Amino acid sequence: MRVSRGDVVLVNYPFASGTGNKVRPALVIQCDRNNGRLENTIIAQITSRTRLARSEPTQILIEDASAAGKQAGLLNDSALSCEKLYKIRQDTIIRKIGTLPPDFKAQVEACLKASLELA
Repeated sequence: MRVSRGDVVLVNYPFASGTGNKVRPALVIQCDRNNGRLENTIIAQITSRTRLARSEPTQILIEDASAAGKQAGLLNDSALSCEKLYKIRQDTIIRKIGTLPPDFKAQVEACLKASLELA
């Protein structure tokens, strides 16, 4: 399945311990040029654990009742965790559930910069 930056997809996201995985939403953050030419894509985890999303610069709160939450296809208030990045094969994506609106692009970029300590 070919994806685009900003797509919210369902994937088997691996546990950090390497001993299993869980189906969860994730945000495609890799650029479209690479999504079109590579078999892999880079994703950021989306989690229902939102406790730190209001205070951590490495996370973004996405409320399910908001326009962004609805467009993303999320069922619960969620946090985009830019400190939890992963590379997956595009053909392992279960399905696309939505897309984050374009006005989230700057927030995602700031979140990634904070996570990676980029200037």
